[in-house]
Amino acid sequence: MNLYLRYFDEEAFVYSVEEAMAFLAPLVDPEVHESLHAELEKFMSSSAMFPKHIKVNQRSFFIAIKTTAATMEEFKAKGATQNKAEKAVQKEVQAQYGKPNPGWYEAKIVFKRVVSHPETQKSQYVDTPFVCKLKAESVQDCYDKVLEHLRNRQDIDSRSQYPSIKSPNFEFSYLGEE
Repeated sequence: MNLYLRYFDEEAFVYSVEEAMAFLAPLVDPEVHESLHAELEKFMSSSAMFPKHIKVNQRSFFIAIKTTAATMEEFKAKGATQNKAEKAVQKEVQAQYGKPNPGWYEAKIVFKRVVSHPETQKSQYVDTPFVCKLKAESVQDCYDKVLEHLRNRQDIDSRSQYPSIKSPNFEFSYLGEE
């Protein structure tokens, strides 16, 4: 397993934790060096394949990505190919949103609900899931009906924020016509 590292505009493709530390040495404070080495070792030995953000100082992080690519060029080409494929699938799915497909849908939306604290007079946004089954003419109609319902509820503050239909915070499944 190899590592791709990025710290602001600086990037490197390394084959070991020692090479990663050599890249990071001029960028980080010396007192962070030991803990950083241990954290990178732990990350490399774990089975996790998601990117890791590692704190360098109070305000700065660098990103480390494990990869099976042999070179920086292969890593970047692989990422570009995956992104193009994902975007093509996403566009195909989104093209279906407006097409008529009457029936029952199950919709799940996670929105930012404004919750006020009367004793402090302050408000905060809280991720709030909402799930329902409804009859709609299309995915777009389903989405519109869910938002209309939430916006008309007396117990939901009008400052609440809702995700777009393209967001991963809106999910739906077609249940059929009956």
